[in-house]
Amino acid sequence: MNSIDIRTGADRDVAGRRPAYPAQMLRRAAVVVGILLFTIMLISFQPFSPVHEGVEEGGNLVNQLGFGMLGLIALGSLLTLADLRRLPSLIGPAWLLMIGFLVLSGFTAPDPSATLRGIILTLIVMMTIVTVLALPQDGDGYARMLSVVAGILIFICYAGLPLVPSLATHGFDALEPQNSYLWRGVFTHKNIAGPVMAAFVFAAIYLWRRGDRWSGVVIAVSALIFVSQTGSKTTLGLVPVAALLVLLPSAIGLRVLTPIAVFCCQLAFALLTFGSVLIEPIHQFILWLGIDPTFTGRVSIWKFGLDALADRPLTGFGYESFWSTDLVRYAANPYYLDWDVRGIVHAHNGYLDIAISMGIPALIVALAVLILLPLIDYMRCRPVQENRLLADFFMMIVFFTTLNAMMESFFFRRMDPVWMLCFFGVIGLRLVARVSIPRRLA
Repeated sequence: MNSIDIRTGADRDVAGRRPAYPAQMLRRAAVVVGILLFTIMLISFQPFSPVHEGVEEGGNLVNQLGFGMLGLIALGSLLTLADLRRLPSLIGPAWLLMIGFLVLSGFTAPDPSATLRGIILTLIVMMTIVTVLALPQDGDGYARMLSVVAGILIFICYAGLPLVPSLATHGFDALEPQNSYLWRGVFTHKNIAGPVMAAFVFAAIYLWRRGDRWSGVVIAVSALIFVSQTGSKTTLGLVPVAALLVLLPSAIGLRVLTPIAVFCCQLAFALLTFGSVLIEPIHQFILWLGIDPTFTGRVSIWKFGLDALADRPLTGFGYESFWSTDLVRYAANPYYLDWDVRGIVHAHNGYLDIAISMGIPALIVALAVLILLPLIDYMRCRPVQENRLLADFFMMIVFFTTLNAMMESFFFRRMDPVWMLCFFGVIGLRLVARVSIPRRLA
């Protein structure tokens, strides 16, 4: 026989204990909200946008209003459904310093008011990612959220191929003919679709390892097929490398080797790409290997960016401002370069763009929060099975995205899905290093 709690109206049993179902309902509601937030962020409010439109998403009113409302929902969910005791552990002093550099970069831009709107949008996205990570209370919650989000996005991307083929692919791309008819799904470019699908492959590996075999296989196969049709050979090649580099040391009982191997790969990739611009012996080594020494024109962009950075090494040119200024658009043709960089929207190197936008001191802090601290967090992962499985998943994302950033630019780029996933992995590693996550709560 049950009684009613006078203060709350909740049923109590004969022993006076409150039944568990209200807590279970709240946990389920938290996961549902996390699924909705994560799905909407990755899809955006304008899926299947025409190619070469919507690149400067921060100036789009639909996205501004949509992500603003999403931020309010995230904040409300964070205060009502999440365990607030986790929050101080997710954003530490180094990240607060990084956010400080980000905000300050808005005041060094040619148009501070417009730039600060973009920064606010970036901060809203970051807060929403923190909310998504804080909402699930156990391993089952994270697994359910990842499987549903991946399933929804993959289904929509595939559905778009027969329904809106000119929008779900690049169609005939006059500006980038090499991309014609390559798959991009709901995303604005194949270079976004590929990394997102790669992250879903990593999620599938996590699901398989914790026993969700059927969903793991379906998500992995469908995501890999999609990646293969984006034409991104780099992404397709990095997926197995990231998986083996993270999982193999654990399989042989040497988990401590994972962060060492990841750092060595990050350093080697940086030297072999951007390092070839700064160090002549590396450039000669690239030529000896028979690799394209221009990296499809990126070297010219990097040289131009480095020359400009020399004028403002401490402050940079302001958040996402340099490549859209008259300094670049109406510059004299840089005859000493192999590529005319006028009209380029970013440096095709995320680290260089941080320096150009915020200055070299900000780049040093960014390297700490995006590369060094995640490796330390991985080593400090709580000795709980669910934590270790999640840590491997987050590390695969961080390894993949930080390498991808050597050739593309997405760090702190408003609502860019690749940036969302990178930040998701980085903060996820902070979570598993500080909070013990059970497989399921009673």
